[in-house]
Amino acid sequence: MPKIDTALTRMLGIEYPIIMAPMFLVSNTTMVIEAAKAGITGAIPALNYRTDDDFRKALEEIKKATDKPFGINLIANQSNIRLEEQLKTCVDFEVPFIITSLGSPQLIIDACKKKGAKVFCDVVDLTFAQKVEAMGADAVIAVNNLAGGHAGNLSPEEIITLLKNNCKIPVISAGGVGNGKDLKKMLDLGACGVSVGSPFIASIEAPVSHEYKQACVDYKAKDIVRTTKLSGTPCTVINTPYVQKEGLEQNWFEKMLSKNKSIKKYVKMLTFYKGMKMLEKAAFSASYQTYWCAGKSIEDVHSIRPITKIVEDLVADYQ
Repeated sequence: MPKIDTALTRMLGIEYPIIMAPMFLVSNTTMVIEAAKAGITGAIPALNYRTDDDFRKALEEIKKATDKPFGINLIANQSNIRLEEQLKTCVDFEVPFIITSLGSPQLIIDACKKKGAKVFCDVVDLTFAQKVEAMGADAVIAVNNLAGGHAGNLSPEEIITLLKNNCKIPVISAGGVGNGKDLKKMLDLGACGVSVGSPFIASIEAPVSHEYKQACVDYKAKDIVRTTKLSGTPCTVINTPYVQKEGLEQNWFEKMLSKNKSIKKYVKMLTFYKGMKMLEKAAFSASYQTYWCAGKSIEDVHSIRPITKIVEDLVADYQ
């Protein structure tokens, strides 16, 4: 199929302007390698690896399998006590691009510039977009209200237009792309590419349980809800019977603890840890505690397919 020429494809040397989004617990080396074969690029959260040794082995595996670009997602705020170690490893392995989330990316941008690596920063508003542009980011990833996980509050139309009109660096759109029509819409709005996550959960290569993948097939956009029970801040999940039973909001006691100035930092850390453990249990086993993270783009997921087929269908639909 013909290539799609945009600032993102030129910047990374890929055929189609699609980043397979870094997904906590889901993304792995096999998925990134298959994404490269399909003409797109993929990224993995560094936090998917428990130790630096595991992280380095993963980067070695990718480098041996492909010379195509791939990315790593780094959490930039103080909650990530392993940031400096993870950043050093990315620099050592000359990771082609970094996606930053949360906190100031200045340390990451400074380190990557010296090696020629690109830095794309997740943003949900204009203020932060202009801050990271001033720091030297190569592009912003506009996280809209259709994204999976911790989504933004603005629609794709609002945030892409806002950033295009007020930033000089390229804008990549994150959220709401499940078919070629969606891709065309984001590019027509002014994005140079898209970050797509949820449709790839239902891929052959994803390491999660069959039940999680099948849920992405069986449920639709209307079944995506936001809950604060996992991390304390709104996170999108599939509205399974278990989620309906548990409710979407923290209970009064959890809310009270979260507002206590002296302990709220530790309460948030504990809430996040417990929530991630619940996500992990649900992702890899046939657990009844089904907190499955996903975004509204599961609307167009009709079967469990190989990554190369997911990309092929999306691009064919676009063209």
